[in-house]
Amino acid sequence: MAEKPKTNALKARLPRGLVDRHAGTIKATERMLAAIREVYERYGFEPVETPLIEYTDALGKFLPDQDRPNEGVFSFQDDDEQWLSLRYDLTAPLARYVAENFDALPKPYRSYRAGWVFRNEKPGPGRFRQFMQFDADTIGAASPAADAEMCMMMADTLEALGLERGQYVIRVNNRKVLDGVMEAIGLAGDENAGRRLTVLRAIDKLDKFGPEGVRLLLGEGRKDESGDFTKGAGLDASAIDTMLAYVGTASESAVFLGLRALVNGNSQGLAGVAELEEIETLIKSAGYGPDRIKIDPSVVRGLEYYTGPVFEAELLFETVNEKGEPARFGSIGGGGRYDGLVGRFRSESVPGTGFSIGVSRLMAALTALGKISAAPEPGPVVVTVFDRDRMGDYQRMVKALRDAGIRAELYLGGSGPKAQLKYADKRNSPCVVIQGGDEKAKGVVQIKDLALGKQLSAGIADNATWREERPAQVEVPESDLVAAVRRILEGDAR
Repeated sequence: MAEKPKTNALKARLPRGLVDRHAGTIKATERMLAAIREVYERYGFEPVETPLIEYTDALGKFLPDQDRPNEGVFSFQDDDEQWLSLRYDLTAPLARYVAENFDALPKPYRSYRAGWVFRNEKPGPGRFRQFMQFDADTIGAASPAADAEMCMMMADTLEALGLERGQYVIRVNNRKVLDGVMEAIGLAGDENAGRRLTVLRAIDKLDKFGPEGVRLLLGEGRKDESGDFTKGAGLDASAIDTMLAYVGTASESAVFLGLRALVNGNSQGLAGVAELEEIETLIKSAGYGPDRIKIDPSVVRGLEYYTGPVFEAELLFETVNEKGEPARFGSIGGGGRYDGLVGRFRSESVPGTGFSIGVSRLMAALTALGKISAAPEPGPVVVTVFDRDRMGDYQRMVKALRDAGIRAELYLGGSGPKAQLKYADKRNSPCVVIQGGDEKAKGVVQIKDLALGKQLSAGIADNATWREERPAQVEVPESDLVAAVRRILEGDAR
């Protein structure tokens, strides 16, 4: 048996943690982004765009769950020995942009931007190395009114996308309150910075592990189902009870009284409670009830640059997780106040607050609810080529369609008539234009309605009947080509 010839062809393969996107997904995403953009602009925000690559030191080290400098980012060294990195979010590059253009920008500076971000992390289900975010930020406004506005805008955005009240909630907390509680249990000072971060990470796992799982992480640690052990914060029983009481105050009607008691007179914590009270007053005054925006002390947010109010958009409807079990869809975005981020580049503190939407997660949620479809859209009208000596005639037909605003293409492959129809079918074309020698002699064209043809063919039993009835195919004068195609497209649209 003859050996197969060896080949040096590369194997086509996609790196882990990355995805290809087809036309249906891209167009559905563009529609969703347009709806978000419309809300942001209604609130007076304007677009800005920063590059995918920044100096590594400009991005800073703010990613959660990373213990080594700049772990979690993709970095490389330029020929001038400067380190550059792919951005891991859109906020750190914005801070650099504002600092670099500070004097030229109006303050407060209100902007939005959408773009790809990158994380050098181990990929897994729902965890990608490249994903899209859509952010809005106000820089230069220290008032909690700016944070309240972010929450209100997020609620309006979700409803503009078709989500109903009861299907989502914007949850609000304040890092100052959490820091105040941690100081009250003895975790003040730089020497306890690592333990405070461990406490933040533990609380952030409340939805995943429940109160008892968080209790273990606040204590000595937790062993998961695989046997892997996560070292805890090492708090004593009293401190653990205080932290669990803190995250459990979300359901109490007297939430602010409970928070004041837990911060135990700590000035930073009391300031945070006062800011939350002001935010609640503002959102209520604007007509946003707790069914849309509510105070929830369990909200942490993973990024380390947050300094005040933090918020998270959570979807409340049930879906199915990777194990096939019922689960709440969960967070699709969040944000908060970062008063120190721009100030890294300047000798003064510059307040800032913002919100970031996880575009892929929100897209998955809207698809699951039937609010948006990534199904392929109708393709172009295809003008087939039955006589290659008459390419000029076919070019005139396709130009006439395009001039009339109809999406159309001329078949440029080398296959015959049957293959061309299969090609049009794969392109999801609504119809094809056919003109062979006989049609040319009569001054007519055949137009085959592919969408209607599929519907009618389901009721035709044999080829003889098909040939006799020739469903969904019409003959029209060549001068009526545009009008006939338009009638077909309008019929398909209905």
